[in-house]
Amino acid sequence: MIVILKHGVTDDKRDQLIRWFNSQGLGVDVSSGEYQTILGLIGDVLNLDTDMIESLDIVQGIRRVTEPFKRSNRKFQPEDTVVSVADVLIGGGNFAIIAGPSSMESEEQAVKTAKAVQAAGADILIGGAINPKTTSYTIQEQNYRELDYLIAAKRETGMPIAKEVISVEDMPRYENVDILVLRERNMVNYPLLAELGTSDKPVIIERSVSATLEEFLMAIEYIMTGGNKNIVLCERGIRTFADYTKSTLDISAIPLLKEMSHLPVIADTCHSTGLGRLGLPIARAACAAGADGIMINVHNDPSHAGFSGASAVSVETFEKIASDVKSIRKVLAQ
Repeated sequence: MIVILKHGVTDDKRDQLIRWFNSQGLGVDVSSGEYQTILGLIGDVLNLDTDMIESLDIVQGIRRVTEPFKRSNRKFQPEDTVVSVADVLIGGGNFAIIAGPSSMESEEQAVKTAKAVQAAGADILIGGAINPKTTSYTIQEQNYRELDYLIAAKRETGMPIAKEVISVEDMPRYENVDILVLRERNMVNYPLLAELGTSDKPVIIERSVSATLEEFLMAIEYIMTGGNKNIVLCERGIRTFADYTKSTLDISAIPLLKEMSHLPVIADTCHSTGLGRLGLPIARAACAAGADGIMINVHNDPSHAGFSGASAVSVETFEKIASDVKSIRKVLAQ
């Protein structure tokens, strides 16, 4: 349920009403816009006297929210959430390009690629991805090594960095990471979701290949319940009957998620299909569909990448992607 307050309500009267809701065992999320304040009620509202609440002189109206996801629901917060990553803004009309190599072979390669994507227009550097062939004996060693490479690239370029987090135990090592990435395989890793909710770092969370949009947003509730509202939704691709690509990027999910939620929505334009040669048209499509950003696997030498080379684009292709996306956004702004 949401309670819409009248324009000009004082903080004292608003807080008094919030305390009353709390006394009824309800949590309250406050969304303050330029002309309207909305109180999102979390909990069992069946026994609330809605007639009494609507009769209050500070209340404009009440609406019931039937969807199970609450905190990420646009009905709770009509205005777009803008996520800040260092000095980069995502959402609310701000577009971010997140790029870097999934396969990181050395610190030298990480720094070289970082400088190249930065020069071409990338806003955030991402690097390293857990290779499905990585054994349980080396997965942490590989992850920490990639983290060191990324931090070195950050020192050299000044770019904010994004890195996949794979376990609760690893969180202390991510102090120098600017935005945490939860890959699609961990979308329902509830202990990790809860831990990210207590973090003060922004989070990119990817939709699982088999998840509905509602299931995706329900997973995000676990993070937001912990207090972290700086979340970016990532459409990574779903499983379909297509057998020419790794998965199928659900372009329609981008505008639908933006209707359903106030959180920013980006698209993984390379891993979604697994084919780097589709990176350019998929990036164009995601931008045209209204995405708030794109995530791109860029490798300085895709044909010799340790893994994920097939899904990577070259630096030259990335330059074309960044240029085309900027042109498309200019057209959309007219």
